[in-house]
Amino acid sequence: MKWIRTALCALGMLACLSLSAFAAELGEPNITEQTTMKELRENPSIKGSGFYTYCNEWIEGSTKYDNTPIKGYVSWAASEDAAEGMNLVIENYNKGVQVTWQVYTPEEIEADPALGMVQLFYFPAKTENAKYVVVVPGNGGNTTAELNEGASIANQLHDLGYAVFVLRYRSFLNASDNAPLYDIANAVKYLTKNAEQFGVQRENYALMGFSSGGHIVGLIGSDNERFGYKAFGIPQPAALLLGYPINDFYEVKPLYHIAIDPLIIGWRYYWTNISDVVNENYTPTFFWYGKNDYYMECMNYEKQGPLLEKTLKESGATYQCVVYEDAPHAIGPGRHTDADGWIKLATEFWEEQCK
Repeated sequence: MKWIRTALCALGMLACLSLSAFAAELGEPNITEQTTMKELRENPSIKGSGFYTYCNEWIEGSTKYDNTPIKGYVSWAASEDAAEGMNLVIENYNKGVQVTWQVYTPEEIEADPALGMVQLFYFPAKTENAKYVVVVPGNGGNTTAELNEGASIANQLHDLGYAVFVLRYRSFLNASDNAPLYDIANAVKYLTKNAEQFGVQRENYALMGFSSGGHIVGLIGSDNERFGYKAFGIPQPAALLLGYPINDFYEVKPLYHIAIDPLIIGWRYYWTNISDVVNENYTPTFFWYGKNDYYMECMNYEKQGPLLEKTLKESGATYQCVVYEDAPHAIGPGRHTDADGWIKLATEFWEEQCK
C-alpha cells in the first residue's frame, strides 16, 4: 500500500507541475498602445492564439518593428482599439476559445500552400445566436491589415454585441486568379456550414471591407452571375459596411495585372469597379470616405467615393453614404477624427435591413 500512496503522490505532484506549466503559457491581457510589437508577439496567449501580427512587414518574422509601439505600428486613429482587440484575443484564448480557424482543408493546403494563409480570427459575441460580421481588411502592401482594420474593428463590434471574424486572405502576389474573391466566398461558406458551432445566425450576416478590401467586398455584394454572391453559391449579405472603399483602381490596374497575373488574358477583379456592377438589386450598402483622403486623391478622387455614391443613387439601390471633412485613409475605426462613431452608424443601418 505504501508504494501505491507514493505513486499517487508522485502523480499528484506531476499534475500540479503540469498545471503550473500550462498556466505559465497564458499571457496577461495587459496590452496598451505603448506595448511594443516584440512584447505583443512574445505574449504567450497571442502566440498561442495564432493571431497574425506581421501586418506591415514584407517578411514574416522580421525584427524591423520590434521596438515600435502599437501606436506607431498601426494608425493613430486605430491604436487604442487595436490594443483592446489584442486584449480580447488574450481573454478569449485564456478561456479556451480557438481564435484562429483555417478556411481551407489540410488537403487543399497541401495541394496549394498559399491557401494556408487564409484564416479567420474569431471574436465570439457576448450572447448565443448573434449576428456575425466578416471583416475584410485592406492590403496596401503585401499583407492584410489585421491590426489596423481587423482587431481594432472587432473590439468595437464586440462591444455592440456582434460576433466577428477577421479574414486574412491572399493578397499581393498571392492574389492571382481572383483569389481574394474565392477566399471571402469560402469563408462565408465555412461559417454558414458551422454557424451552430460558432453560436451565430446563418442569415443576416454583414461583410465589412476597408480600402482595397472594400473593393472585393463590393464585388461580392453584387448579383453578378460571374463574381457576385450568386456565382459562389453563398447567401446574400444583409448589408455591406465599407470604410473608404476603393471603387476604381484607376491607373494601377495594368501594374496589378503585370505583378499579380502576368501573361494571363481574362477577367480579373481589379479591372472591374464596384460602380460597374451596382443595380437595383445590389446588397444594401453603408459606406463612408473623407474629403481629405490623400490616397484617394492620388487615385483620382472623383472615381472613388463620389462615383460610387452617384451610381448607387441612380440605381435605386438601398444605401447610406457619409462624407467626412477630416477622415484620412486607413484610419480603421477612426477615433479622434470626424469618422469616430461610424461603426455604430453602420450597424444601425445593418439592423434596419434585417427587419
